[in-house]
Amino acid sequence: MATIVILGAGLGGVMMAYEMREKARKEDRIVVVSDKPVFQFTPSNPWVAVGWRAPAQIEIELESPLAKKNIEFMPQSAKRIRPSDNQIEFGDGETLEYDFLVIATGPELAFDEIDGLGPEGFTQSICTTDHALKAHEAFEAFVKDPGPIVVGAAQGASCFGPAYEFAFILDTELRRRKIRDQVPMTFVTSEPYIGHLGLDGVGDTKSLLESELRERHIKWITNAKIARVERESMTVEEVGRDGAVVETHSVDHKFSMILPAFRGVKAVCDIEGLVNPRGFILTDKHQRNGAYPNIFSVGVCIAIPPMGPTPVPVGVPKTGFMIESMVTATAENIAEVLNGKPPSHEATWNAVCLADFGDGGVAFVAMPQIPPRNVNWAAQGKWVHMAKVGFEKYFLGKVRKGQTEPVYEKAVLNLMGVHKLKA
Repeated sequence: MATIVILGAGLGGVMMAYEMREKARKEDRIVVVSDKPVFQFTPSNPWVAVGWRAPAQIEIELESPLAKKNIEFMPQSAKRIRPSDNQIEFGDGETLEYDFLVIATGPELAFDEIDGLGPEGFTQSICTTDHALKAHEAFEAFVKDPGPIVVGAAQGASCFGPAYEFAFILDTELRRRKIRDQVPMTFVTSEPYIGHLGLDGVGDTKSLLESELRERHIKWITNAKIARVERESMTVEEVGRDGAVVETHSVDHKFSMILPAFRGVKAVCDIEGLVNPRGFILTDKHQRNGAYPNIFSVGVCIAIPPMGPTPVPVGVPKTGFMIESMVTATAENIAEVLNGKPPSHEATWNAVCLADFGDGGVAFVAMPQIPPRNVNWAAQGKWVHMAKVGFEKYFLGKVRKGQTEPVYEKAVLNLMGVHKLKA
């Protein structure tokens, strides 16, 4: 019997647990460790921030559905991984031993790298559901006394889609409340151009997103490095192609949401051979760590080099479809090792994104995620909003039932069928 521990119960961790249960031997023990007792559907956080969803609508208590699949659940926070001892240490001093470990923690949010950034400073976040709820409280206070809004992504960020989503969702909600005319909006991003998304664009995302910003009267600053944030102003340095500051902007705000850079969680940081200097897990093409071959990793916490040099640092996103692919490959590979075979499966690293704008949206498919690509497509329309609503319901239903059907892959195939895309 082997003990397979999955550290983290977000998108990657929960899918990993269900798939691993199917691929592992009957006698193998599967344990999920998470600092939260619930699964939270992160893609819906922008809706929570404007009151279109309550947290309870996008959360699932995990103990019961995991238990039905014979998966143990430990709602505890990991203090430190001890890879040389095959142990996880918890805050109370207790330890959990493993034969295989799958790290799926997601990132730590690096708000502290910019003075005044984050919910403890002067900007909001939609990175977690708790943050999104706090953002909603701040937004409700804002609409009683409206003023300028700033939305965007800080230097080093690797997640840009939710920033665009939130800017356009805010625009939609402000128009519904008939106060949009009282709210100047600015989009601030470290991307070298609008629609880069950390992927050097997908299809015509540059033109599509620029057009949306113009249509909605949202100004923008690209190649932006946020120097500091104060209660009602944000100092933004616009950087030229040579890396030098070409202009410094003082942008007023009464409400702002800035996505931060990510880094590895404290439980893994500075473990030689396991992580890079930023704390992200080092993996090979089989999602396996080179220094500790019984450790695998999936999701946002793995190390992926940036697309290439940009005037301001820009990371590569790890989208849901990409994470799902990592999970499937990892489950297959651990099963092979359990049966005395070398791992042979590789993630496809394709990307599909439904970016909701409240009354429309943009969908894109990148196969593979990093160019050159076999499929490089983007389109917009009201159907994207409806598709994302349907996908939320579909995915949460799968988590409740403990089903492992590849939901992102199905979404891609549906898009390809409807829009006559060719792989």
